[in-house]
Amino acid sequence: MLRTLFKNEAWIITLAAAGILMVTMGARQSLGLFVSPLNTTTGLGVATISFALAIGQFTWGAIQPVAGAVADRYGPGKVLVWGLVILAAGSALTPFMSSGFGLVVSLGLLSAIGSGIGSFSVLIGAAAQRLPLEARGTASGVINAGGSFGQFVFAPVLQKLIQALGWMGAMWSLALMTLAALPLVRVLAKPGKAQVVQTHEDGGLWNAVRGALGDRSYLLLHAGFFTCGFHIAFLVTHLPGEVDLCGLPPSVASWSLAIIGLANIAGSLYAGACVSRYRSKYVLAAMYGSRALLVALYLMAPKTDLTFYLFAAGLGFTWLATVPPTAALVGKLFGVRYLATLFGLTLLSHQVGGFLGAWLGGLAITHLGDFTWMWYADMVLAALAAIVNLPIREERLRLVPAAA
Repeated sequence: MLRTLFKNEAWIITLAAAGILMVTMGARQSLGLFVSPLNTTTGLGVATISFALAIGQFTWGAIQPVAGAVADRYGPGKVLVWGLVILAAGSALTPFMSSGFGLVVSLGLLSAIGSGIGSFSVLIGAAAQRLPLEARGTASGVINAGGSFGQFVFAPVLQKLIQALGWMGAMWSLALMTLAALPLVRVLAKPGKAQVVQTHEDGGLWNAVRGALGDRSYLLLHAGFFTCGFHIAFLVTHLPGEVDLCGLPPSVASWSLAIIGLANIAGSLYAGACVSRYRSKYVLAAMYGSRALLVALYLMAPKTDLTFYLFAAGLGFTWLATVPPTAALVGKLFGVRYLATLFGLTLLSHQVGGFLGAWLGGLAITHLGDFTWMWYADMVLAALAAIVNLPIREERLRLVPAAA
């Protein structure tokens, strides 16, 4: 009976975290749909709007270790509430902004801070401290799948809202959808009933951070995750522009983003299962290597609706499926006591790459007229990311037979 109860509680915790991530990631990953209508209304130029979104990419990563440290110290409840409220405020204020600086404040700071607080570091850290060791890999995959499902749902819905209500009405609708996630926070605010066994000495938060930053494997993990951020930010920001360059309707972009999210649900669940069966560094190397191959195939293919949908499905399978093995590696190296903080720092590296992917993409289309050199850079970085993950220190998995 107790085992069944605990399993039910574990699923409730996992699904609540997945639901919050569905909203925060769905909102964040669909902002590229607003670039064209924003440019038409404000006349600020794609480069200026891309710079605001690039600031948002960096801010989203920079807030992760801060939010993680606060959640590690005081609990995730109030932290997540503030995140959702700030995200809603950023969305609601964006229609009132008519300058580049205004967009930096609303999209680059407020929306990014809010979605970052309610994202991977706090949610996966909170779940890991409330779940037994054997459930964490699967739980991280399910939580990650929630973010992907958000992209699948939000992209076409927001595109329809933009068409029906205009981009301003769609932004205000997004703010209301964000606030609707607040009741889910209560589940993660409750004290955990699972006893977390600490296998690493707890010398305090700052000692843990200093020790991690001096670890070669941790730094290699950061290098690979940097590439992941570059890749994702470039695509979510500029895939609609690439579709437009190919002479295809905006619906191809929104459905491509939706397909990426749908495919990543399967990819995230598969990645969560792989964490329990294979060494995480090999899972990551395979994912990054597949991205380099897919970009090469895309560049050689005719630019049709089907090409974009197949490209989106292939990329989507590994899109954010890198999160479960990356979080698992951080947990294996340093334990889960400060997982939200240490994984948050890894996400900061991810978003330094994200800043460059979003911003340089805007500069490429403005000064070169297309994204060709961005695709080449993306392909090279993905190949390098596959290589740098291989030397990471990770023990072989010990398979334990299930009890009768």
